[in-house]
Amino acid sequence: MTRRTEWPDSPEPGGPASGYGAADGFAAERGAAADEDGARSGPRSRGGPGARGGFGEGAGRRGRSGTRGSGSPSSSRAGEGEPRGSGEPRDPVEQARGICLRLLTGTPRTRKQLADALRKREIPDEAAEEVLSRFEDVGLIDDAAFAGAWVESRHHGRGLARRALVRELRTKGVDSAVIDEAVGQLDADQEEETARELVARKLRSTRGLDRDKRLRRLAGMLARKGYGEGMALRVVRQALEEEGEDTESLDEPF
Repeated sequence: MTRRTEWPDSPEPGGPASGYGAADGFAAERGAAADEDGARSGPRSRGGPGARGGFGEGAGRRGRSGTRGSGSPSSSRAGEGEPRGSGEPRDPVEQARGICLRLLTGTPRTRKQLADALRKREIPDEAAEEVLSRFEDVGLIDDAAFAGAWVESRHHGRGLARRALVRELRTKGVDSAVIDEAVGQLDADQEEETARELVARKLRSTRGLDRDKRLRRLAGMLARKGYGEGMALRVVRQALEEEGEDTESLDEPF
């Protein structure tokens, strides 16, 4: 199953398809979940867990409306994480698997993001650990692939420098060693070239301002994207000089 990755709060599509090449493992997990549900709730509609709507959710809606399938409303609700017919709670491992599959649909997640979601849903730690480890084994959770795709997308799409990318990946719970390896794909020359492109796009909007204000605005824009003071000042000075500005007596912007 191939899906296009769209990163949160990034308008540009980026990164590889979700699943990181583990489509077979993904299908196996979905199939196992479907077999378990089928054994408990009886016959299902022909749509099955692979039908449009995602992991049986479409089938659940059809069952409730009575338009297709023979599944009862209680079996449909069970597929959505609600208690089963007799009022007994679902197995926590099954709940954890369903939550993770839904969260991974369309958007890759780190292990910590999924663990936090399971904790919020009060899934027992033992059940959460079992499911998360299983998902790592089949490649549905891959923090290294996530970090590499994040760096690629956010640098080329938003122009973020290594320092900003490190901050973002830390907030998502990626291990420091994994972060270092991911941001290592950006060398200093590539980072500086991206900084020059950012300044060139912003330069026109600063024309008409006094020289010092232009410097502060452009250098501040680079700083917010994670570029260091030395690189930001050098890139902005050069851009202003190319427009004929005298930068020898410019105030320091930081």
